[in-house]
Amino acid sequence: MTATTALRTAVVIGCGTTGTSIALALTGSGVEVTLLDQDPLVAAGAAALGAGSPWTQATPPADLVVVATPPSAVVDVLQAAQLRGLGNVYTDTAGTKDIVTAEAELRGCDLKGYVPGHPLAGPDADPGPAGEAVARAGRFAGRPWILCPYDTTPGWALDVVDELVRRCGAVRQDMAPEAHDEALAAVSHAPYLVQAALAAEFAGAEAGLARLGGPELITAVRAAGTDPVVGGDVLTQNAGPVADILDRIAERIAGAARILREGADTAPVELALLLEPGVRGRRALAGAPQHRTGEDAPPSGRT
Repeated sequence: MTATTALRTAVVIGCGTTGTSIALALTGSGVEVTLLDQDPLVAAGAAALGAGSPWTQATPPADLVVVATPPSAVVDVLQAAQLRGLGNVYTDTAGTKDIVTAEAELRGCDLKGYVPGHPLAGPDADPGPAGEAVARAGRFAGRPWILCPYDTTPGWALDVVDELVRRCGAVRQDMAPEAHDEALAAVSHAPYLVQAALAAEFAGAEAGLARLGGPELITAVRAAGTDPVVGGDVLTQNAGPVADILDRIAERIAGAARILREGADTAPVELALLLEPGVRGRRALAGAPQHRTGEDAPPSGRT
């Protein structure tokens, strides 16, 4: 198979925002896509958007099967799909990789045809004009798409998934599963929890107080809109790295609270010293070359 002919047909399992967005991008590039979801009505809804057609027993094995489910369900779905012979190459979109890849190996999945993956884009909660989650063919355009292949992954399997990445307009980046999870804990999962904790302060707020926050505050807590069941699944699957970062953040916040409560004359200086690393961190983030869209926010969970 060549890079231009490796991907002609695909099955997308899981027709949430991410799965449907992938299906829309593939159908838009000429790939024949069939759709599967535990709820047939969800698959039918994705088909109505032009993402493909519902999978049937008569559907032949596809070049690629994309498992777009929460991390905790990936291996169950992957194993079942491989046993049913739904395709030749398999990948997933889960926002955690270490536990998923280890469990797939432990449970005897066909690793030669499985390339673990994670497209970085907006969360399922990304709102459309009416506040609903919206699938978009361009959801991953210009964004990193992380692949975590096994040492034994053959080139032909990587070729198929590489074409998936390119057809979705994303930028392939290979990482070890552990490195992926540590990085995502820092840039996505821990910030999601911090945003959720901040947003919780306004859960019972009056409309007048909420209006005072303005668009800047809404942007600052955007990830808090993620489905909490999805968010909890992703965080649990990356528990150690996320907890380590939260411990460091909590220590800084507790330090600020202590300074404020003590009310010493040196409090302004102490707080300035505490805030200064944040200035440097903000500059580092702003100066880093990034491929970002307006849809970025953690976590990338069920799709």
